[in-house]
Amino acid sequence: MAPFLYIPSILTTIMFFLLFSFFVGMVSAQLSSTFYATSCPNALSTIKSAVDSAVSSEPRMGASLLRLHFHDCFGCDASVLLDDTSTLTGEKTAGPNNNSLRGFDVVDTIKSQLENICPCVVSCADILAVAARDSVVALGGTNWTVQLGRRDSTTASLSAANSNIPASTSNLSGLLSAFSNKGFTANELVALSGSHTIGQARCTVFRTRIYNETNIDSSFATSLKSNCPSTGGDNGLAPLDVTSPTSFDNAYFKNLISNKGLLHSDQELFNGGSTDSQVNAYSSNSASFLTDFANAMVKMGNLSPLTGTSGQIRKNCRKTN
Repeated sequence: MAPFLYIPSILTTIMFFLLFSFFVGMVSAQLSSTFYATSCPNALSTIKSAVDSAVSSEPRMGASLLRLHFHDCFGCDASVLLDDTSTLTGEKTAGPNNNSLRGFDVVDTIKSQLENICPCVVSCADILAVAARDSVVALGGTNWTVQLGRRDSTTASLSAANSNIPASTSNLSGLLSAFSNKGFTANELVALSGSHTIGQARCTVFRTRIYNETNIDSSFATSLKSNCPSTGGDNGLAPLDVTSPTSFDNAYFKNLISNKGLLHSDQELFNGGSTDSQVNAYSSNSASFLTDFANAMVKMGNLSPLTGTSGQIRKNCRKTN
């Protein structure tokens, strides 16, 4: 009987090592909070210092850096940073991005500093993820552990940027669908929308709302018209959160309840629909919002990252190597 017992033991050992090797391979391709611990131990402190400096000089930059990460994800591969070339059409001219995204110079500065201390080690995609977190913290918001190890794409997709990133004109069903397509729940949609508690928007994005929509506080609309005429003045700015535009808090949700959402898509979250209750919940419980926001940001940062041998570590975030 011994041979019959011995053969399966060999097979079991072989299967164990095959499975173990497969498992190790899977783990090595996953993101990790300690990814740069030995390869570039000062990476996170370098990014934080640069972000703190930029936000101190211009608080709006915090929202801009957070938004860069948002618009890169739905992917998280730094494709949004690529400039157009004769052979590549980037995503900077996509509808949701054109004349809207900013902060590229801050990312350039961070990348240059990291290349000086750890050449070809820290990806541009990871810079965006960490800078988004550090921006929220710099403006008084919550902290979270950023998972690292993303690599940078060697291409971009204008069409994907146009189709995947929800527009400011989106209705609730469109927002729910766009986020659901990426695996987000309705509550996570509301939590992530809370990022609009900081930052500003251009007149061209909210003009239709303040002149044509009825579910808007009349005095709020009137105050906005002075810096956003019915024609012209497209670049006039207004804060997304009229209450505390440079503090990462839950005032955004309180504004929605008062019909003071700046964008059409903002007010859609509190307009008699299925997300009203979650807006109410966050408006009265800041801690709940901050916790859910942090968890949703980690989830968003994990959306289909390039890892392992995929992509590259760009030396310059604006172009492929």
